[in-house]
Amino acid sequence: MDLQKPLQENFGHSSLREGQQGVIDSILADRSALAIFPTGGGKSLCYQLPALLLDGLTLVVSPLIALMKDQVDTLVQKNIAAARLDSSLSQDETAQLYRQLENNELKLLYVAPERLANEKFRARLKKVNLSLLAIDEAHCISEWGHNFRPDYLKLTRFAKELKIPRVLCLTATATPEVAKDICRYFKINKADHHQLTFYRPNLDLVVTPLAGHERQEHLLKRLQAAPTQGTIIYTTLQYGAESLASFLKKNGLSARPYHAGLRPEARSEIQEAFMAGEIPIICATIAFGMGIDKSDIRAIYHYNLPKSLENYTQEIGRAGRDGEKAHCELLACSDDLRTLANFTYGDTPQPDALSAILRILLDQPGEFDISTYELSRFHDIRPLVINTLLTYLELEGFLKATSPFYSTYKVAFARDLDHLLNGFDAKRQTFLRKLFDSAKSSWKWHEINPEESAAAIGESKDKIIKALGYLEDLGDISVKPSGVRQGYRLLKKPDDLSALTTRLIELFQRREASDLQRLQQVVDHALAPSCLYASLLSHFGEPMEKCGHCSRCLGDTPPETLPSSPIPEITQEDLTLVRQLIDEKHSGLRTPRQLARFLCGMTSPATTYLWYLPEGARRKQRLTSHDAYALFQDHDFQDVLDHCQSMVIH
Repeated sequence: MDLQKPLQENFGHSSLREGQQGVIDSILADRSALAIFPTGGGKSLCYQLPALLLDGLTLVVSPLIALMKDQVDTLVQKNIAAARLDSSLSQDETAQLYRQLENNELKLLYVAPERLANEKFRARLKKVNLSLLAIDEAHCISEWGHNFRPDYLKLTRFAKELKIPRVLCLTATATPEVAKDICRYFKINKADHHQLTFYRPNLDLVVTPLAGHERQEHLLKRLQAAPTQGTIIYTTLQYGAESLASFLKKNGLSARPYHAGLRPEARSEIQEAFMAGEIPIICATIAFGMGIDKSDIRAIYHYNLPKSLENYTQEIGRAGRDGEKAHCELLACSDDLRTLANFTYGDTPQPDALSAILRILLDQPGEFDISTYELSRFHDIRPLVINTLLTYLELEGFLKATSPFYSTYKVAFARDLDHLLNGFDAKRQTFLRKLFDSAKSSWKWHEINPEESAAAIGESKDKIIKALGYLEDLGDISVKPSGVRQGYRLLKKPDDLSALTTRLIELFQRREASDLQRLQQVVDHALAPSCLYASLLSHFGEPMEKCGHCSRCLGDTPPETLPSSPIPEITQEDLTLVRQLIDEKHSGLRTPRQLARFLCGMTSPATTYLWYLPEGARRKQRLTSHDAYALFQDHDFQDVLDHCQSMVIH
């Protein structure tokens, strides 16, 4: 098939880039494919061009709303029929999109992986001619990948259920093991596994071992040598991004922080200013970078150690996309390992909490619903871990997700109730009057719980929800839904609940060990005795001798270990404070592991939402304001856990 004409007319390109032809050929030959291209390697065109040539809809799974929005906006500007379906759309926008879908007016539809877990949405898709499923960030499919998202695991099953004839998996960071997982899940032949080199000859890799207190001054000198060039500095914590940007600004540099804790409009303004060159330096957490298409970034600094070599590769790949030289420097200090390891320890659930949740989930009637938020708070397990557990239970055939719904609706009348009811017949008037009489009313809002109202007035929950939607469409009421709950269907019960619990606990513990191993791989890379590129590429199964331009090839010698700050002594005063905390008997700090996480500065659902009332205090405070919170944040978690075990037991 001649690709030149559609390539030129629709995308304005005179030729394909390296690797794109092979991927597109696989798709157009009705075969599934895997494309592992480095960041900025042109993955998107590999499905966007075939989408225009195939007869039907291309469904694109993408993990970030901002990324979907950027891509759809760009396609629409090129007069390509593309849309996105996400939580930021209004009810009217969603209804319009569904009409486009039903009328076969779209060529590309972008959704998050979680959207496909919605049974009603899949029912809509079954009525559509689906020609291609494109999965961006496909390394998330592998549970041993570095950015595991549980809903990605279910994509294999959904692709079969929807009878999608071909699948294209795309990623910038997949090790040989992860690539093998992806190919196995989607039955991708070896010939359709397309991979470009991770070597970027224009990126100069540098590792500089530094003690924690030396990093700011070192970075300042580097930046003062080129204060106006596009630069991203990656930090681990939001506070680190804020404090580093403040330090640089005080020293005369134009720098701004960027992290997920900022308001969306502030993030958008900072990103746009950076893209336009108005702010040359961004101090950012990993929240910054996905979808950034700025070709002239001249420097990437990792102020803190990245959490994996995959993350590191993705982040340095944002530099030098114009082919010109760029500087990528890792300021390596082992102090960062404690913070990064704590994130991992914080995600491993308590065995007793996991067992309790399994008993709840697997002792349900045929149809039931849950709030992951409520389960998370009550059992002190992070929501992502709850979702992972639910995904495992789905994949093993115990549960099946139906559809999410809202548990509560706040309703405000656009006009008084009598006028509102005038346009309806007597039967509907009686129904609506009963419905609004069942609401909890304040001066403006009427709160309706469809399940409670259904029981009170003898009508179905679905009828109530449809009625509220109909009145909203007429403009008679305003509605604010809240309290998302996910519906499930129990398919079977385990033969041995105890054995299932043990197996799942071991699985989460293996994930913890795997994440800790990734941190060690970052340290091993920072201490690599020879070429840094050879060290990095070997992680992705790519052999290399020497690059000739990294800091190792240019003659620097690594230390035997990374610099570290001395660990403070645990004093008797510290232990007394911990003993007082234990004696207060907080429900979220019952076990040694919960206590150790709290003392190391890790938040959890129970400590974030639990309130602590000191004796004589006039107001309540969050438990994280306790004097003992983060008391041992500069200590190794396992050492703190040992102390906690001895103190709780005795």
